[in-house]
Amino acid sequence: MQVQINTDSNIEGNEAIAQQVESTIKDTLDRFGDRITHVDVHLSDENSDKKGGDNDMRCMIEARLKGLQPLAVTHQAATLDQAVDGAADKLTRLIDSTLGRLHHQENQRTDPPLSS
Repeated sequence: MQVQINTDSNIEGNEAIAQQVESTIKDTLDRFGDRITHVDVHLSDENSDKKGGDNDMRCMIEARLKGLQPLAVTHQAATLDQAVDGAADKLTRLIDSTLGRLHHQENQRTDPPLSS
């Protein structure tokens, strides 16, 4: 699974942040590793460093699964760590739901299999 991290101009995108975010994403999504081809993470400070405020750190994660449209979630929190953790948890639930729904649909098919 390839993870790409992007930051807006209000967040200093250094190597330590990138490693921490990538580690969190890979640990959280590890069980889907064979299905996920690419993950894009976008980190931003919604109010910039001028205003401050609660829940102004935003994390948007987009995951590309083999054979499916990309899935995306966002989460806002007081810190980047909380925003990343929240978005990763939301994405895990979304992938679980999506794959479960696909599995259910495959099991409910009544049409005969295609013959070779």
